Amino acid sequence: MDVNSIVAQSYAATKNLAAPSGNGTANALTGAAESFAATLQRSETVAMQSMTSGADPHALVDALVQTELAVQTAVTVRDRVVEAYQEILRMPV
Repeated sequence: MDVNSIVAQSYAATKNLAAPSGNGTANALTGAAESFAATLQRSETVAMQSMTSGADPHALVDALVQTELAVQTAVTVRDRVVEAYQEILRMPV
């Protein structure tokens, strides 16, 4: 048997393993980003209603707390991603 054909068969067999599956981490990150944007939009809407029509102040405080938590979570995730990237850059090749 030819070495090139063995390599081609091995590549064809493992090519699908490395392909993105369309679910998993990418969908989780997309869902998290959409949730973050929805939280910010909800908070902005509640703040506008509070300022213009005198909506419930408790709803405003709750929306602000949720927004603060969402921003802190996003910053923490960003810091972890940057830290992981820097760790990968430090690895010897």
